[in-house]
Amino acid sequence: MSDMTFEQMLEASFKTIHTGEVVEGTVIDVKPTEAILNVGYKSDGVLTKNEYTNDPSVDLTEAIKVGDTMEVKVIKVNDGEGQVLLTYKRLAADRGSKRLEEAFEKQEILTAKVSQVLDGGVCVVVEEVRVFIPASLVSDTFEKDLSKYAGQEIEFVVTEYNPKKRRFIGNRKVILVARKEEAQKKLLATIKEGDVVEGVIKNVTDFGVFVDLGGMDGLLHISEMSWGHVENPKKNYKAGDKLTVLIKEINENKIALSLKFNDTNPWVNAEEKYAVGTEVTGKVMRMTDFGAFVELESGIDALLHVSQISKDHIEKPSDVLKVGDEVTAKVVDFNIEEKRVSISVKAMYAPEPKEEKAEDDDADVASVDIEAVIAAEEATEE
Repeated sequence: MSDMTFEQMLEASFKTIHTGEVVEGTVIDVKPTEAILNVGYKSDGVLTKNEYTNDPSVDLTEAIKVGDTMEVKVIKVNDGEGQVLLTYKRLAADRGSKRLEEAFEKQEILTAKVSQVLDGGVCVVVEEVRVFIPASLVSDTFEKDLSKYAGQEIEFVVTEYNPKKRRFIGNRKVILVARKEEAQKKLLATIKEGDVVEGVIKNVTDFGVFVDLGGMDGLLHISEMSWGHVENPKKNYKAGDKLTVLIKEINENKIALSLKFNDTNPWVNAEEKYAVGTEVTGKVMRMTDFGAFVELESGIDALLHVSQISKDHIEKPSDVLKVGDEVTAKVVDFNIEEKRVSISVKAMYAPEPKEEKAEDDDADVASVDIEAVIAAEEATEE
């Protein structure tokens, strides 16, 4: 018969544990700030919230459940009150560091949630190891406010690792740049000049609209938004809207877009519609010292020269006309090649010119390149 007492036999039935040892325990009780684990020792182990995670928002009752088994590391066998102090996050951190070292060597893409947003960047946590991603490496474009990333899961690679300080630096930008380049190659391989495609408006400026075509942005310049005159793109377009556009030109990594579709070209039937002698009505859109530009329809402006505004002598168009006025006149010149139309109010009422004055009257009907004048005006405005 054994000489051991019951207490001695009971003591012998428990395993021996040491500080720094990794043991497996079973959760027997959970509170919001601590959990109690049976680790096979004579005393139960205590796992506090601070030793479970670095995330202060975690509630242990939601993170772990009674009956769960988990590996932990022994911090202290006896905390002075007979309890065994345990840590989970330090063990996880050791494993996390190894995981990150391997990812660094292989340049593996990792995914983690942003746990903290700082002035100089963001932090993510991989198995209780913090990885810092500088602001310049969070995106492929400059972003002043990084708060939108808080709580988001993002992809990154570890591009810097300091073994002595066990410091890891992440980079999200390199992934975005590589994917954008791949998307650009794919897009350029599938589109060509003359194609009609759908995109999403990304940004609207005073001079045009940038449209995301799914891999690259194309520029829809203000001059290509309509066959007619467009004052300000911001009045007609907004970011997020879908837009069907024509691929006008592809120049390496630049794509020029247009809304001037051939089937809407107002000049297609203009030669018949505005033949010399035809009576037309339009609205004064712009005025210069030598005449007024009258819109006959969107994309076709006619020049009403100052000498043709009235039978009476007029010094300047603004003496009798203003922008928005409706004018009825007769077409006196039409040039389809140069897309030029000249009209005359005077011709509506004046008698047929005499032969000896024909030369002078012909001089009255201005022959001005409307497209050139408009282009010069737009260049001056820009």
